[in-house]
Amino acid sequence: MEQVQHEIPPLYDEHSKILILGSFPSVKSREGHFFYNHPQNRFWRVLAAVTGQETPGTIPEKKKFLLGNGIALWDVIASCEIEGSSDSSIRNVVPNDIRPILETADIRQIYVNGGTAEKLYKKYMFPATGRTAVRLPSTSPANAACSLEKLIEQWKVIGASLNK
Repeated sequence: MEQVQHEIPPLYDEHSKILILGSFPSVKSREGHFFYNHPQNRFWRVLAAVTGQETPGTIPEKKKFLLGNGIALWDVIASCEIEGSSDSSIRNVVPNDIRPILETADIRQIYVNGGTAEKLYKKYMFPATGRTAVRLPSTSPANAACSLEKLIEQWKVIGASLNK
């Protein structure tokens, strides 16, 4: 396996209230140069449902949607060895530095998208930030056990953070 670099910059501004962290971009996201780019990933549908808005389609629409809702988005990993998009194959992790986001925006809560992101956050980022992250069920198509309706229900917790 070769070391793969994360080439998608974090998305945030001074109005961001929550930070959602994934583990590492999928092959489709790396190809499309934006987060959750796989058509079967339910991330955008879940966020649209939670915020009561239309699902954004294009990358500019997605950026506007996130920033307009006070949502910062990035991943825990800056580079790693990975086979395809398989979180279970991740090795030799180099974490991202989220301090610039935390220093720029008034991040009230950090959320992690799935178990791998949670595990890596606890190992690499919590010691630096001292801030706990709330684990949300993964929106990945690999998490087939969790229906879209169940995801929406569990992701509604972010709405409370946005409305504070």
